[in-house]
Amino acid sequence: MTYEEKKQKLQEQMLVYAQGDMLVAFSGGVDSSLILKLAVQAAAKTGHKVYGIMVHTMLHPMGEVEDARVTAEQIGAEFRVLEIDELKGADILDNPVDRCYRCKKYLFRNLIEEGEKLGVSVMMEGTNEDDLHVYRPGLRAIRELGIHSPLAEAGMTKAEVRRLAGELGVSVSNKPSMPCLATRFPYGTRISYETMRTVDEGEAFIRSLGFYNVRLRIHNDVARIEVDVNEMPHLLEHCEQIVAKLKNLGYDYITVDLEGFRSGSMDLHVKK
Repeated sequence: MTYEEKKQKLQEQMLVYAQGDMLVAFSGGVDSSLILKLAVQAAAKTGHKVYGIMVHTMLHPMGEVEDARVTAEQIGAEFRVLEIDELKGADILDNPVDRCYRCKKYLFRNLIEEGEKLGVSVMMEGTNEDDLHVYRPGLRAIRELGIHSPLAEAGMTKAEVRRLAGELGVSVSNKPSMPCLATRFPYGTRISYETMRTVDEGEAFIRSLGFYNVRLRIHNDVARIEVDVNEMPHLLEHCEQIVAKLKNLGYDYITVDLEGFRSGSMDLHVKK
C-alpha cells in the first residue's frame, strides 16, 4: 500500500473504534501520540470519549509523565496516570529474556482493569509496522490480551508515523524513542530502580549536550555509549565532561560503541 492508502485505512479504522469510548495506552512518544490524535479526531465525529492513560513506571526516563501530560492536553484527550510497581509485580528483577513479555502483560492487565472501570469498549497501543520485524516479545502479550495496534494494522512504518504526526500537528513528531531503561542492561543482570535512575541521569546529561539518540549500555562497571554515527565527532568534543559525569555516577570505565546507536543492541544473541 502507498502512504496515502495506509493513512486512509488508519483513519477509517479509527472511526470504527470510535463507536464507543476508547482508551489509548499512552507513553507520550510519537506512536501513541499519533494514535491519541486520530482517536480524538474520530471521537469528535461520534461523540465518544478518549482516555490517554499513562502507566507510570520507574523503568522509563524521568520527566516523561509531565511531557506526556502536556502532549495529551495539546491533543485534547483526557489524561490519566496509573501507578504500578512492575519490577515486583511482573517478576523481572533478574532482567529475564522474556522481560518485555512479562512486563507488557502486567501493564496491560492493569490497563484493562482501569478500562473496565471507565466503561471503554476499545483499547489501543502504538506498535508500528517496523516493530513487527525486530525482537519484541511484548507483542505476544498485546495479542493475547486483545489490545488493538492500529498503526501496525494499517502497515504504518516509523517514518510514516512521524510523517503523519507532523502533518496533523502533533508536537512530538520528531521526538526520539525512549524505551524502557531495563534495555540498557544485559539479560540476566539484576536490575533495580536505583541502577536505572543512574543510567537515566547519565543519558540525560549526554542528551543535554545536543545529541539526539543516546543509550548507555551497562556491563557491570563499564558504561558503553551509543550515539548516532554522524554525531561521534561531537561526542569526542565533550569527552572530558562526559567521562567526569559518568565516573561521578559510579562507572569505572567509559567506552564508545564504534557501531553507533542501534535499537535493540542488547538483543543480538537472542533467539527470535
